[in-house]
Amino acid sequence: MKIVVCIKQVPAKDAPLVIAEGGWIRESEIGFEMNEPDSFALEEALRLKEKHTGEVIAVSMGPERVKQTIKEALAKGADRGIHIADDKAHRLDPLGSAKSLAAAIEREKPDLVLTGLQSDDQGFGQTGVLLAERLGLPHATIIMQIEVQGNHMRLKRELEAGWFQWVEIPLPGVLTIQSGINKVRYATLKGIMAAKKKEIATITRESLGVAHEPTQRTERMYVPIKAKKTEFLTGTPKEAAAKLLEKLKHEARVL
Repeated sequence: MKIVVCIKQVPAKDAPLVIAEGGWIRESEIGFEMNEPDSFALEEALRLKEKHTGEVIAVSMGPERVKQTIKEALAKGADRGIHIADDKAHRLDPLGSAKSLAAAIEREKPDLVLTGLQSDDQGFGQTGVLLAERLGLPHATIIMQIEVQGNHMRLKRELEAGWFQWVEIPLPGVLTIQSGINKVRYATLKGIMAAKKKEIATITRESLGVAHEPTQRTERMYVPIKAKKTEFLTGTPKEAAAKLLEKLKHEARVL
């Protein structure tokens, strides 16, 4: 099997984020890491390769620093990487990202494309679905288990309220992987040394010939205001419970 895994580099979870001009964060002062949902997709790709043989290709888009995340994927066992160079990749909406990724992936003619369910930074959860549409391939989302059977896959999807669903789709296809599907491996010293000899092909996003007018834009980015507020609910226990229920539904929106 030839499996392409889309991995994104995102700000580290403990990075002190500072809002810069232009509606984005100040990147020069923070560290970056592989998007956690994408790390589960990479692990699943490596397990499928070990079971069915084949090749795993890690694809990532962004500035030069993104190569470090690709190297991490290679150290874990990916066979080669593709870097779509674009210093302004963070400005793309999900459709723009999907168009660019699709243009690069089409050349590989993969049997399977995996992405994480969503990114830790912007969290749109749409790129994988749009990528499938751009590639003209069947897809399934929120995948918790993959069974490859000949020229099709049997998939376990996570639904709401603890329910699961089994579906079948043909190969080739696109899947978005749910976090927790597996236990992610660490890169070994042997893998890190081997990664130095593996290929990372760099192509510019402009060379893909993808034209895109953004379908959405970020109006403003800001740090949430922290405030403490206590409100006493008066009345009988029954009346107080009714008021609490209304606030949980319409204000906190947790029900």
